[in-house]
Amino acid sequence: NWMSKVNFFTVTKKLRKNILNFYKSPNFEPLMIKSFLKRYGLLIVFFIVFSVVAISSFNYVQTQEKKLPIYSPSMVSDELVEEDLRYVKKYHRISDFSLLNQNGNNVTQEDYKNKIYVADFFFTTCPDICPIMTGNMLYLQENLKDTNVMLASFSVTPKIDTVEVLKEYSTLKGVDDARWNLMTGDKKQIYDLARKSYLVAKAIPDGKNHGMIHTENFVLVDRDKRIRGYYDGTNIEDMNKLLDDIQILIKSYENS
Repeated sequence: NWMSKVNFFTVTKKLRKNILNFYKSPNFEPLMIKSFLKRYGLLIVFFIVFSVVAISSFNYVQTQEKKLPIYSPSMVSDELVEEDLRYVKKYHRISDFSLLNQNGNNVTQEDYKNKIYVADFFFTTCPDICPIMTGNMLYLQENLKDTNVMLASFSVTPKIDTVEVLKEYSTLKGVDDARWNLMTGDKKQIYDLARKSYLVAKAIPDGKNHGMIHTENFVLVDRDKRIRGYYDGTNIEDMNKLLDDIQILIKSYENS
């Protein structure tokens, strides 16, 4: 028994020494790497390939050009659209118009030809949402000053909002005449623009003389006179989204 114990400890010591020498051996690292690669090599290759494909796919998705929708009357609430247009699903365009701006100049579609612009409907004596909408139009004006994007505001009370009234209002608010037209003129024409082109006003039941209730909507129009977005003109978050969408629209034309 005593001899057995001596032999056991001798063998154990020798084995431990051999293991230690093996670890210190210059062949240990290559042997370990070779063994590791033999066991996990295919898995490593698969992981590398999978990672490359996943990263490439992610980058492709991230760089994909976002496209804005093209709105038609069928996509808008019925209460904002004239009955004969409610089922129109494509080819909708803003109709031509001829109105006077705050400087008494005649404004038509030609003034907005090949231009991206934002439109809204308002009136100068509006006590609630209009001041907020005008403030947000000014916010857009400031943030779009380095672009060719224009603004258009149509008065829904043209008899009250004469050229003189619009001029005083525009001066008070700080409107940039070169970029932003505040327009007045024939009420039926403005009614038709609101209900048949921009699709942003509610008709007054049994209303006479083309009465309507304008909404807070801002309308993004592209160079081809198509509606590309609606935004809450009283909401600053929507204004920032509108600014982002304008940049998307600008880039879509640059890349086409």
